[in-house]
Formats: sequence, structure tokens, C-alpha cells
Amino acid sequence: MSETRPVPRRDSPWGTPEGEHRQPKAHRCNDRAEDVIQACFEGNPFKTVPGPFKLFWRCMRSKPGEEPTEPYTYLEFDPPKREVKLE
Repeated sequence: MSETRPVPRRDSPWGTPEGEHRQPKAHRCNDRAEDVIQACFEGNPFKTVPGPFKLFWRCMRSKPGEEPTEPYTYLEFDPPKREVKLE
């Protein structure tokens, strides 16, 4: 999942506040957005973008933990897995 990959830090002209040790975390739909961007460069964007964009849109509208589990179209990552809770 995208949360496990490090997020690059940029130096801010204001510096970091004293005692600020929080690390940035990738958004849970970052990989879906990257898949859409990659689709823009794979042939005719009118044909390659709609599928990945629909999955990105579903991801953005989903609640945390309910992201789509369909495989990525162009990225070589494993799709997110949903934890099944048995009660």
C-alpha cells in the first residue's frame, strides 16, 4: 500500500516547528492517481485514461479501508487488499 513508501520531504522557507516530528504520509489513493497519470502516456488517452480514472474516483469517494481492490492498469504494484473481519 502507498502508506508504506516514504514521501519525499522538501525544505520549507519557514523551517519546521520546534518539536515537530511528524512524517508526511502518502494519500491512500496516490497509486491510483499515478496509474491515471501513466495512462495519459500510453497511446490514445481517450481510450487509456477512463478505466484507471474510474478506479481513482472510486478510491477518492470511498471510506478508508474500503478502497477498490481491482489491479492497477499500468503500475506494477499489487492492488490494495481488504482486511476481512470475521465475527
